Amino acid sequence: MAAENIGRKPAPAKDAPLAPGALVSAATEAARDGAPWVSEPVQYDAILLASFGGPNGQDDVIPFLRNVTGGRGIPDERLEEVAVHYRENGGKSPINDQNLALKKAIEAELGKRGVDLPVYWGNRNWLPYMNDAVRDAHENGAKKIIALATSAYSSYSSCRQYREDFADLLEDLNLQGEVEIDKVRQFFDHPGFVTPFVDGVRDALDDLKREDPSLDLATDVEVLFTTHSVPTDDANRSGPEDRNFGEGGAYFAQHLAVSEVVVQDVLAQLKERGDGLEQLNWQLVFQSRSGPPSQPWLEPDINDVIEELPAKGRRAIIVVPVGFVSDHMEVLWDLDNEAKVSAADAKLAFRRTPTPGIHPEYVSGLVDLILERVNGTSKEDRPARTDLGPWYDVCRPGCCENVRLGFRPAVAGLQP
Repeated sequence: MAAENIGRKPAPAKDAPLAPGALVSAATEAARDGAPWVSEPVQYDAILLASFGGPNGQDDVIPFLRNVTGGRGIPDERLEEVAVHYRENGGKSPINDQNLALKKAIEAELGKRGVDLPVYWGNRNWLPYMNDAVRDAHENGAKKIIALATSAYSSYSSCRQYREDFADLLEDLNLQGEVEIDKVRQFFDHPGFVTPFVDGVRDALDDLKREDPSLDLATDVEVLFTTHSVPTDDANRSGPEDRNFGEGGAYFAQHLAVSEVVVQDVLAQLKERGDGLEQLNWQLVFQSRSGPPSQPWLEPDINDVIEELPAKGRRAIIVVPVGFVSDHMEVLWDLDNEAKVSAADAKLAFRRTPTPGIHPEYVSGLVDLILERVNGTSKEDRPARTDLGPWYDVCRPGCCENVRLGFRPAVAGLQP
């Protein structure tokens, strides 16, 4: 493993070879047969906290965006149109500090439970890169790694691309056949992920009512559950090809199901304390579109929806970033800036609920997900708040294809 390979994004892998008799590349023995849920305990050596990454200063912004858009030939002049979001924040994405905080919180929770597993953090698009993290883990003796990606839902960029990243780094480090990488299941409906959003909506309703007692929460307020828009063709291919999720694929279905659970839980909590609220107006919306106008992306856009709400009699909105695990740039810019301005233009009171971040229930839930694989917890004993889950440990064939790139080599799932 040459020193010149340190500190740069690895090239796409040419192959993800299978061990003799295995159906899943680079998997531990417990997951090699490709069963959807793994019920055999695994003695892992390390945890890989895998994230998207972000620039740490003005000089990093364009190189970072080149990594994000690699292979598409987008000129730097066009990248500068996106770079303004980072430029306004000193060229620094908040995501790296947030991942450091999450890493420390996970380590503390592991320590509380007496679990001796080191946590290594690596990014897809900027320092520290995943290949550097796995290099460090391997040099410290790790051969069996459980990966935790900071994305809750099924789609190309939030699941399959991480599995491709793992294949890339194993080939880059010449560790194919020597290091095994499993990946925890998508956790969109795990209680630890859902609870912070329930707390946020409840608290936002209370805050709006305190500020304006004349508000009728059942008729005057709209709750907007928002997530990153993706190309419709990619969304339709999210999730296993045999589940037939319909328009929007698993990506849309998972977000909608989680939003429904959050609303149900909030209403149940308010009823329990005697508030008597029987309904909430809510909908699932999308944000942060970046493709050409000719390419269909998931809609409706959050700003378009906000503009229409006064005509429906709404006086306030609660924006819930249900698709995001932390307050990174798409949250700080697209919601706390653009959506907030749209609400002001529409003369709507605005509240934005927190992302899970390092909420204690979220951190505890992430450790639960790791321990599911450590202990070989059966499917029946795994918590899931929607009928869609618990999601698969081993991704199914044809899951989350990228329309433009097709199926690239990947680990932690059945091929392709």
